[in-house]
Amino acid sequence: MRQIVFLLTAIISLAFASETAAAEQRVALVIGNSSYRNAPALANPVRDAAAVADMLRKAGFDIVESVHDVNNSDMRRSLREFSDKVQAADVAVVYFAGHGIEVDGQNYLIPVDAMLERDRDVYDEAISLDRVLQIVEPAKALRLVILDACRDNPFAKAMKRVTALRSLGRGLVAVEPARNNTLIAYAAKGGSTAEDGAGTNSPFATALLKYLPIPGLDLRQAFGMVRDDVMKATDNKQEPFVYGSLGGATVSLVQTASLATATPQPTTPNPQADIRRDYEYAERVGTREGWESFLKAHASGFYADLAKAQLAKLSAEQASTNAAAKAKEAADEKARLQRENAAPADQAKAAAAAKAAEQAKRAAENARKREQARVAAAERKKRREEARLAAQSRTVALPVRRQATSPVPSQQKKQARAAHRLDRASLYARCDAQVPRGARDDDIARPSKIEFCINNGGRY
Repeated sequence: MRQIVFLLTAIISLAFASETAAAEQRVALVIGNSSYRNAPALANPVRDAAAVADMLRKAGFDIVESVHDVNNSDMRRSLREFSDKVQAADVAVVYFAGHGIEVDGQNYLIPVDAMLERDRDVYDEAISLDRVLQIVEPAKALRLVILDACRDNPFAKAMKRVTALRSLGRGLVAVEPARNNTLIAYAAKGGSTAEDGAGTNSPFATALLKYLPIPGLDLRQAFGMVRDDVMKATDNKQEPFVYGSLGGATVSLVQTASLATATPQPTTPNPQADIRRDYEYAERVGTREGWESFLKAHASGFYADLAKAQLAKLSAEQASTNAAAKAKEAADEKARLQRENAAPADQAKAAAAAKAAEQAKRAAENARKREQARVAAAERKKRREEARLAAQSRTVALPVRRQATSPVPSQQKKQARAAHRLDRASLYARCDAQVPRGARDDDIARPSKIEFCINNGGRY
């Protein structure tokens, strides 16, 4: 299938792995610790770990080991057993959510039964990050450790200092991996702390689930998007950080679905499908820069009109936000002058300014609603058009068969129709297995991708 190069400026890059990458052996260990016995329990780690494990399985990892609420001995055993699986792996991933602390410049992951009454107990009752890095070291192509563990040290107040000079830091300390092609992703940069989150998942896990499953998206760009989402969700209080480096090649956690078919099949170029795919990538990013980059690549047509509507909606939303802020400032100024019994002329001027700002706020809000309605209408039109094209493609594929079977007796006609349905069902099953299930895919995008795959003979 012909690929249309589409760059989302400074945000995403669609790059495809080599054919040999399809045979990579990928393994992962996922740990979520919530029910701590001697420290405050955490609401989200077990849920975060379960969601990440599910995401990795859907991404086609060969082995995904998942454990939760593990004590010291079970956690060590899980790591030891996982180390055997890493020996033959090309890609090894370890994800940990729970309490993690830094003692004397070293990072430790905390099992649920840790007591840590003294600072030196950490060597026996916790797992050092260095040990985890040693375990993933044999992986040939990529070693990735993800830590949603940068919370405040829950043992710090009660922990006795056996060595007076031993330091206890906030969060985890920054590290630089000794080996290349190794990445260590922190939920919060070294020396700062992360939030557990009030939702179903932590802000960090939520962003991981959103971006890591995007096929072909380079990990460095994916983690950059994760950072932006988390900072936005936490009002810039939490900044995820990635330590380590990769080479110049694109390294994605999820390979492009087009490589999942072992035997390449000839396909007919479908420019409209390529444009639709680019539109869906821009939609996932959802920023002004993303839509502008899409329009640079596709300046006209059905999807270009949709992208323009999305841009107009973003502008209207920003204008509404700015107008609301100005209205609040004007109202606050009016109230301040009244409290201070300012001169009547100043109060009248402030009242007029507040009234004008409130009117501008209402106008901006109405404009925002109009643009949202336009985008909603355009999206409905898009769904109808995609359904029409899908039906048309099915109709076009049938005339020859209908002409050939027209003189056949009734029973043979039924058999021919049944065979066609069976063929389509097998294509659907193949495509359903190939098209990734992203955490944020809606009920329209994925069926459209499956339909596209069916129309291309089972190749996505």
